[in-house]
Amino acid sequence: MDWQQSIALTIVAVTAALFLRARLRKRKAKLPCDTGCGCASSSGRPKETVIYHARKGERPEIIVKPSGHGG
Repeated sequence: MDWQQSIALTIVAVTAALFLRARLRKRKAKLPCDTGCGCASSSGRPKETVIYHARKGERPEIIVKPSGHGG
């Protein structure tokens, strides 16, 4: 095995090790909320669900549904 193969295998091994490390490392929450979507959960306005519906040849629809929390 010549030096070029050794360098190439070293690069592949280091890359594989970095991918494994990233996969196995415990992830921190990146978003500062508990909903997971990036929206503020303590906002004063009611939450709504937005549904986009479109099919080929039909007119697209945007449906806004209020949350079912009542109040």
